[in-house]
Amino acid sequence: MPNRSSDDLFQLIHSLQKAEKRNFKLYITRNSANEDLKIVQLFDALDKMKDYDEALLLRKVPAIKKQQLSNAKAHLYRQLLASLRLLSNDENIDIQLHEQLDYARILYNKGLYLQSLRILERLKETARAYNQDSFLIQIISLEKKIEVLHITRSMAGRAEKLTQEAQEINEKRRIITHLSNLALQLYSWYIQNGHARNEQDETDVKEFFRYSINRALRVAAKHLVPGIETTLPEGTTATELARMGVSAEALAKMGFYEALYLYQGYMWFAFIRQDFIQYYRYVQKWVDLFHQNPQMIQVETGHYIKGLHNLLNAHFDLRNFAKFQETLERFQAFADSDVVQRSHNNRVQTFIYLSTARINQHFMVGTFREGLALVPHIEELLHEYEHFIDRHRVLVFYYKIASLYFGSGDFERCIDYLHKIIHWKVDLRNDLQCYARLLHLLAHYELGNYELMEHLVRSVYRYMAKMQNLTVIEEQMFAFLRQHFHHSPRRVHEAFRALLEQMKQYEKSRFETRAFAYLDIISWLEGKVTQKSMARVIQEKYEASKRRVAKVEQ
Repeated sequence: MPNRSSDDLFQLIHSLQKAEKRNFKLYITRNSANEDLKIVQLFDALDKMKDYDEALLLRKVPAIKKQQLSNAKAHLYRQLLASLRLLSNDENIDIQLHEQLDYARILYNKGLYLQSLRILERLKETARAYNQDSFLIQIISLEKKIEVLHITRSMAGRAEKLTQEAQEINEKRRIITHLSNLALQLYSWYIQNGHARNEQDETDVKEFFRYSINRALRVAAKHLVPGIETTLPEGTTATELARMGVSAEALAKMGFYEALYLYQGYMWFAFIRQDFIQYYRYVQKWVDLFHQNPQMIQVETGHYIKGLHNLLNAHFDLRNFAKFQETLERFQAFADSDVVQRSHNNRVQTFIYLSTARINQHFMVGTFREGLALVPHIEELLHEYEHFIDRHRVLVFYYKIASLYFGSGDFERCIDYLHKIIHWKVDLRNDLQCYARLLHLLAHYELGNYELMEHLVRSVYRYMAKMQNLTVIEEQMFAFLRQHFHHSPRRVHEAFRALLEQMKQYEKSRFETRAFAYLDIISWLEGKVTQKSMARVIQEKYEASKRRVAKVEQ
């Protein structure tokens, strides 16, 4: 498990590429006094360490005493950030805008008001081109300050123009804030709970979603409907808003970020409720938004990467084999591009999502054993990136790797990875904690560890009941495991067939089949009934699907 207590400076140094390290050495040599060059020794010592060890560090750099170490590290940290800022200047629109805004402030402080205003005017055009509203607020604020304190005579009607711009951008930010809050809170709900467990979960999510969307629409109404001067009252219903022409579709046309966060909100709303068709529709809108505004891919690379990841997930959930492959190839090509490769964060994110997609592809076609070839590389990069990957992602990887081993028939290795989840005390993904225990139970059943089964069944049942994660599917699984692990092969085979028929009755029920999103129980049972491996059953389903598609295309 990742060690999260590592030193901040150590993490920063180990996130650097070779070019960034070389640039830092050149920067510090040019800009530091001789006595400051000892921080280069500190840098080299930290760079060579695999794990942070302060005692070893002090032995490696005897020029720095223990009482000096804290200040030396702080100084090195600042110098590293300064060198990175210079190196990243041309790659990041945020840094470019910040730099130009700093220049405008310097000119203002020198008393060169008109020069400052000319920079601000050009800066506004760039900020608008890249939808950087937060910078527009700062630019307009400085323009207003100059106009209020000094008689510039820069333009007739300047006060009215700046007032109108300030009001428009503030209203725009209010709408974006409402929508981004909605997307964030729905995502947080999913990270905590997974898919909706029951009708009450779905009702709670629906009420929150409708309230939040309605609030954003009421704020936006004055921009969408001529004649409305203020935000509509809270009692305005969705029906009344629609009658006025205030809709989510109209809201999405207001700007890039309005559309982005709106689509994200609708996407998480659908995904939580396992409405995978709607999930696909809105994540496709999310990705298409970037293709319609290609300049934003470089500005919001993280959002584009996350959009491609969710699009792959949607194709996986819907078993769109051809579209999955097409999107995976596009994602891989993008991962190899300069936009991704020059950013450590982007490289980490593409590793996470491409690895997840490749494992999912093996799940889709039943090639579990072949999928195990991915595990050593994933393990290696999980260790290399341990300070940069959140615990939720690590849990998901452990579960997916355990599922690969389960599908390939290596139940002991499956149990090893499930133990990593079960014994890791984190308050995340209660659903994964539950289904890791269920898969753990099935792995012991496959190994014939019947002496453990009675205790495990009771323990896992109590845990899932406590987490309110029991559906009819789990209830029937537990009933089967309690009753049949000591019976003859013939009776067990008949029981498997009966259980499979019961399970198939619930395939269309979203809440009852929540477990199917975590474990392909139907294919496992079909394997038991037909005396084939789970992998073979899934492979046959995939081949049958390909034949159906080919027949339709003919």
